[in-house]
Amino acid sequence: MMKGTEKYRKQYFLPPERCMDWAEKDAVLRAPVWCSVDLRDGNQALVEPMSLETKIEFFRLLVEIGFKEIEVGFPAASETEYEFLRALIDRDLIPDDVTIQVLTQAREHIIRKTFEAISGAKNVIVHVYNSTSVAQREQVFRKSKEEIRKIAVDGATLLKKLTDEAGARYRFEYSPESFTGTEPEYALEVCNAVLDVWQPTPDRKAIVNLPATVENAMPHVYAQQIEYMHKHLKYRDSVMVSLHPHNDRGCGVAASEFGLLAGADRIEGTLFGNGERTGNADVVTIAMNLYSQGVEPGLNFSDMPYVTALYKKFTGMGISPRQPYAGELVFAAFSGSHQDAIAKGMKYREEKSLTEWNVPYLPIDPHDVGREYDSDVIRINSQSGKGGVGYVLEQAYGVKLPARMKEAMGYCAKHASDVSHKELKADELYALFESEFLNARGVFDVGECHYRQVDGITASVEVIESDGKRTVVEATGNGRLDAVSNALKKYFGIAYTLTGYEQHALTSGSFAQAISYVGVERDGTVYWGAGTHTDIIRSSVRALVSAINNSFRK
Repeated sequence: MMKGTEKYRKQYFLPPERCMDWAEKDAVLRAPVWCSVDLRDGNQALVEPMSLETKIEFFRLLVEIGFKEIEVGFPAASETEYEFLRALIDRDLIPDDVTIQVLTQAREHIIRKTFEAISGAKNVIVHVYNSTSVAQREQVFRKSKEEIRKIAVDGATLLKKLTDEAGARYRFEYSPESFTGTEPEYALEVCNAVLDVWQPTPDRKAIVNLPATVENAMPHVYAQQIEYMHKHLKYRDSVMVSLHPHNDRGCGVAASEFGLLAGADRIEGTLFGNGERTGNADVVTIAMNLYSQGVEPGLNFSDMPYVTALYKKFTGMGISPRQPYAGELVFAAFSGSHQDAIAKGMKYREEKSLTEWNVPYLPIDPHDVGREYDSDVIRINSQSGKGGVGYVLEQAYGVKLPARMKEAMGYCAKHASDVSHKELKADELYALFESEFLNARGVFDVGECHYRQVDGITASVEVIESDGKRTVVEATGNGRLDAVSNALKKYFGIAYTLTGYEQHALTSGSFAQAISYVGVERDGTVYWGAGTHTDIIRSSVRALVSAINNSFRK
């Protein structure tokens, strides 16, 4: 039992009125405006913050992905932050369609230092904040509501004054920090007071950012708080309601999606959710969730391996193998039943020429994020089934095993993985197929075969035993393969029944390789073999020889 629960209490506030319109919606229908805070919120959470040049490389990646608003730092906080911002401006590294965002506390000397840092930049959002929560008011600042409100208004006034003096058209953003721990009526009062100073217009909108600085409630509470602000903010057609969720309860993505349903226009977050404590809102997951529902997210993750590789290089952070959409194993199916369903789903899509995606166990097409079916989707280990084994061999090597042969190959793969305690890659799987079934040798081989048509087909078969002894034996059958089979029965004095025979081309062209599969039932057990050759009869004979050798061997 956990002890000490009595010391915890609810640290959030519901709105003073019912705000549940968001709950009647079943989907977000358009993408928000995205603002990356990787270079500020993300960077300050790293064990080793990024160097200036690394931050520049990361900035370029964010632009390449499609972010149009990027928070580049807190320039008054340190010389490193200041120099990075100046490098972006002085080296002319900011595209004309990208707006940089800078963060400042609502304190005069910090605001003035921030304005020095942004001098010469074309498109800037100046983001000012002060804490408004009960805990911060009482414990940190020890100020009244009126005093906290005055800090926000004074900061907003100075932003407007310095912008007018510079003759600039900077945009403004205000955050009541720790919004989710603030009484919604009071947060609204402070935000509206700030907006009264700025007097935003539709062509120069202000941003009211509502951060879950520490996530302290279930996501539906955040949605109600956002809806209340959305309904009661002044100048609503001239205000962008922005979200900045953190992930302390593990609900950052859910809170973001609920907040969008509740009327928010914008999200601040980081790639893969990096940030202080448990992190920020995961922009990749939120954007890809939209994509999976047919909504254009406005960000390009079509080469996810490229994005993840650079992200790890820049930040030194890892990405969980189970990270949604981006992890190494998120599309991987090891379970036999899952593999079988995926393989059948993919076959169904092909047969029906479907364009709409609806494959079991795959929420999106892995190709859409730069992943491959054969190496990323169906993975083979001791838990895998015949369907998955067959699918990998077909995708990687064009080997289309008969349905009954898949079971035999599946057992071989399970055993091999069990013994080695590891996953089998496609090339290892094919090597196993080759050694167990394809042109299998051991007791004997067949050399030349000659055929003549006499009362059916008579075959003269050269049997080559493992010690090199060669014997020619003749027999008649209703076809060439049947005649060879009867000759081998005669030579070895054994009885078996041909229970399966299939073949197909492996390659195309005048020198196409054919592959044949033959099953023989002997003493109640079916043994399989496969053979390849440019001649379909010779490939069939090789498959028969492999199957009989397997019956001797096993």
